[in-house]
Amino acid sequence: MRKILCALALLAFATPLLASDPFVGTWTLNSAKTKYTTGTAPKNVTLVIEEQGASLQVTGTGTTGDGSPISVKYTVPVKGGVGSVMEGDFDGVSSKVVSSHSRVNTFTKAGKEIRTRHAVVSADGKMLSTSVKGTGADGKPVAGEDVYDKQ
Repeated sequence: MRKILCALALLAFATPLLASDPFVGTWTLNSAKTKYTTGTAPKNVTLVIEEQGASLQVTGTGTTGDGSPISVKYTVPVKGGVGSVMEGDFDGVSSKVVSSHSRVNTFTKAGKEIRTRHAVVSADGKMLSTSVKGTGADGKPVAGEDVYDKQ
């Protein structure tokens, strides 16, 4: 009986860890693997993605290719849908879940779509790659792939 209770207690504590969203964590830009076909890739970025109830809060800080600061903060529902923006060059964000390890975020300004970002977490959970297409904060076209390593 004691072994069964210990096993149940272990399962009860381990289940929330296993159920955690694969996007949650601290991610750092791997500039060697980041490639842009249009626009300039950022120099450095740190993403902190936290699960807050039924939402993911995304905070991004860093430096653009020209040395300007990057600072964004928004939330999106874990299950997809319309989120809220606290900081960034956009005033609207929505997210669509493609699979457990893939989602597409759409960023808007004054009701007009300015860019999309398709994010995929690797099967081992150690790499996040995002492909971006649209308009950057400077108003110029941007297209490329950012690769992040989990910290």
